Amino acid sequence: MADVGATVIRVREESDLDDLEGLLIPGGESTTISLLAQRSGLFDPIRTLVSDGIPVYGSCAGMIMLSDRVLDGREDRPSFGGIDIAVRRNAFGRQVDSFEADVVMPVIPGDPFPAVFIRAPWVEETTDSVEVLARVADPGSPGRIVAVRQGRLFATSFHPELTPDRRVHQYFLQIVKGDA
Repeated sequence: MADVGATVIRVREESDLDDLEGLLIPGGESTTISLLAQRSGLFDPIRTLVSDGIPVYGSCAGMIMLSDRVLDGREDRPSFGGIDIAVRRNAFGRQVDSFEADVVMPVIPGDPFPAVFIRAPWVEETTDSVEVLARVADPGSPGRIVAVRQGRLFATSFHPELTPDRRVHQYFLQIVKGDA
């Protein structure tokens, strides 16, 4: 995010959350993120920030952590919630099933975005309050939902940080600044 003009603060303790203008929840493993947030005392403060309306972007596992419903998650590893979606973890398959695909996102001008999917979730259900920003082709479906926005909350099931293209991060920065 620093390469798009944001000041980056690594959140390791509750005081790191003070005065944030936005929060990025990265990819990784959602049950581990939940566990570490609980053990470090960050779970409830982050959940409060999300519900209070701070701009938050979640990529891959971050999407899972921002979803209100995780269809195949563990009950002892809750999400922060905030986006009225149901996601399926590892929906595209295992690590060996990782892939890249060009994704068209009308909110991102220019060419399709080169998305990297690694054990990625997809969105199975949304409500009218959620804006679907992108889908990716999947045989036998109208395209799987891979990017959503609800108010100041934004999530993708892919990893934009693994490409040199910074348009997704620039879009989130626009959300933080109130320009999108």
